[in-house]
Amino acid sequence: MVFMGDAIFKFIEELQGSEPWGTLLDAGTGPFSLEWIAGLATTSWTAVSADLAAAKRLEKKLSSRLRPADRVVSGNWQDPLFLHEEVYDVVLADYLLGAVEGFAPFFQGRLFKRLRPHVDSRLYVVGLAPYPSTTDNPWGQVVLEISRLRDACLQLSGGGSYREYPLDWTLASLESSGFSVEEVRVFPICYGARFVNEYLDVCQRSLHNIRDAALAAQLERSIKSLRERALSLHEVSKGTPFGEDYLVQACPA
Repeated sequence: MVFMGDAIFKFIEELQGSEPWGTLLDAGTGPFSLEWIAGLATTSWTAVSADLAAAKRLEKKLSSRLRPADRVVSGNWQDPLFLHEEVYDVVLADYLLGAVEGFAPFFQGRLFKRLRPHVDSRLYVVGLAPYPSTTDNPWGQVVLEISRLRDACLQLSGGGSYREYPLDWTLASLESSGFSVEEVRVFPICYGARFVNEYLDVCQRSLHNIRDAALAAQLERSIKSLRERALSLHEVSKGTPFGEDYLVQACPA
């Protein structure tokens, strides 16, 4: 896909302007956001992953760029003592709202209130607008199939699926959690081969945790078939937009 993170991160830099980054908290880190953060002129950064193994992988990947005060930590925002009394100049919640479901189900309504004490200056929230249930867009139909197959595989393997929230819900939650919204921007998404392969690779990796061998084998065939069909369709419908990301800049009220 055309990776919207690049455009979103660039816009965050524009919003930050000449304001110093200072200390930065990546409240739900991943390889893309952490790579971006490692290149900013921060005084230090802390990156959080609820997945201990993922945190270790990221720490190893960034080991040559870690400064003494930089760190990758594993923890869950449901824990009231996690990062207790730590305050950061800037906090990034990059697709954290949707990912929370897999580690802290039903916690989304309290997420921004939980993050509020850690934000000294600015909070940047990146979210994915929920997909519609149906679409007449052939490429959109394939995107929906891939997303649903990923969620099904995650559930069947004992994991948790994602739960995205719309922009208006996010704005209301921020305002009720002690934030003042300063800027909102919507980014149309043009999914492509990268999206197809990354999402279906998640499906493939989940199969070894499915105990029913026959079901896992059928899912593997479905993954292969959908990958071939999706990549073929992408060759025809390159650049067809489907879905939206959004960015919200907020500050403590």
